[in-house]
Amino acid sequence: MQIFVGSTQVSDITGTRRRIGRNAPTVIIIEHSTLARTTVVKLLERELAGWNVIDLISTESLESALGAEVRLIVLGLAGRSVESTSLRDDLAAIAARFPEAPVALLSGTDDAIIARQALKMGIRGLFSTSLPIDIALAGLRLVLAGGTFFPQLLGAGTNGSNEHSPARNEAEKSLDDRTQYLAIADFTPREADVLAELQCGCSNKVIAGKLNLSGHTVKMHLQHIMRKLQAQNRTEVVARLIQRAAGGPDVSPS
Repeated sequence: MQIFVGSTQVSDITGTRRRIGRNAPTVIIIEHSTLARTTVVKLLERELAGWNVIDLISTESLESALGAEVRLIVLGLAGRSVESTSLRDDLAAIAARFPEAPVALLSGTDDAIIARQALKMGIRGLFSTSLPIDIALAGLRLVLAGGTFFPQLLGAGTNGSNEHSPARNEAEKSLDDRTQYLAIADFTPREADVLAELQCGCSNKVIAGKLNLSGHTVKMHLQHIMRKLQAQNRTEVVARLIQRAAGGPDVSPS
């Protein structure tokens, strides 16, 4: 599944391309299901203002997105296993055309085994259709900012101790997931844009030019990001983000 946000529509047999600007950041969604694909596109159009969203039915149409500044590709699993030949072919096709773009998977199930396999393969996130929208959007921002998002692995090692009260523990787990992931990825879409450029080593001036923002606005976003991550400078922002994405504890300043 691939997502791109934009305003101009050009339709063809295989998919839709919405473009705001040639250099606008882009998300590609590759998903065979029309309902799932269009639902995600409309959600992202609202949440990622200023981005391009390109949606495709299959990787066979990837050529139509060449030249775009692709920040993320979301690929639908469509019931396949992570180790299936079909999925590996799709990933190879993506890597051949967009080698620098992170890839996330869209799945109809919450499966810790699939999540572990995907993580080992270098996939940056696994989004199931059962996720609450706010959690999914928080995870999306985390991946766009350079992190990883695998809620299926949260608490996976303690499942055995929860068998005595499945209904209660399921509700508690939902609240825990919401709290933990919103805490990790509590960035606005524009803050996520700035974070992504920051991790590439861009200066404030370059970030302002690429995102069509003023230097003052970039500084304001950086101040908000540093406050949320309790960081003192740009280097510490990146270090803390990587640490959080890896699941490690925050290190309080001495």
